[in-house]
Amino acid sequence: MFCHTVDTPFRAPSFQQIAARYRHVPDASAMLEGKLRLGGRAHWGDMAMPSAAGRGGGTLSREDAHVLVQWVLRQ
Repeated sequence: MFCHTVDTPFRAPSFQQIAARYRHVPDASAMLEGKLRLGGRAHWGDMAMPSAAGRGGGTLSREDAHVLVQWVLRQ
């Protein structure tokens, strides 16, 4: 929760903004899960998403990434 909040943009878009953009996009879940685990280029401005290890959280399993992304997409 250092960069994202549920409902207000902070350093990055809110979870509600992410859900609104990707909720109905085919294959968005897989893309977001990969980005959460491995990091990726910026989609919302200049800041790229760091990998889980780059965020100081160690590795993130595929299963945990899936659970987190499904939670975000329900916001």
